[in-house]
Amino acid sequence: MEIKVVSNVLRTNDLLAEENSALFEKEGILAINVMGSPGAGKTSLLLCTIEALKNDLRIGVIEGDIATTYDAELIRETGVEVVQINTDGACHLDAHMIKRALVYFNLSALDLLLIENVGNLVCPASFGLGEAIKVVVSSVPEGDDKPKKYPAIFKAADCALLNKIDLLEALEFNPARFREDLLKIKEGLEIFELSCRSNEGLSFWIDWLKKQRCAQVLG
Repeated sequence: MEIKVVSNVLRTNDLLAEENSALFEKEGILAINVMGSPGAGKTSLLLCTIEALKNDLRIGVIEGDIATTYDAELIRETGVEVVQINTDGACHLDAHMIKRALVYFNLSALDLLLIENVGNLVCPASFGLGEAIKVVVSSVPEGDDKPKKYPAIFKAADCALLNKIDLLEALEFNPARFREDLLKIKEGLEIFELSCRSNEGLSFWIDWLKKQRCAQVLG
């Protein structure tokens, strides 16, 4: 019975995700689901991305968190439109939450929607939101074993970002092993190494994102 209930929940979510995806496509919005552990630097990545693209693209942000509006307030200071979702204990966002949040945006005035998921490397892997791109943010302080320990979320991803590479000299982390493990999980996975603190490597991520937007516009 429990397996049937879980299956029904996921199926319902998938149907709503398809509706969200169709809406994004209709409005010409590139939606990106940013996942990762607490402290990996998801919000920092969003702030850097907004700074780099805000003059070229109309950006909106959905901030997912169990509690508080702290991250949403940081995003709001950039001047982009942001909607906060507090899950009240739920460890991930789902398609229904996104559907409800979208009513607060003028979708016709958006090119890019950045969705920061709840900090978690397990549950978000199973719940699509209707996004075009799934991104997983890892960081050097977390250790290089995360792909081995949480393969499902990396397998679901279109892109993996290794953040805080400015700390590589201070911590034991093997970037080559990290990359090798990622590619064993998903061959061809896009991987970028960067630091939101120093901006090192950030331009490669931004350029890739621009290419995804261009590809969407060109159809």
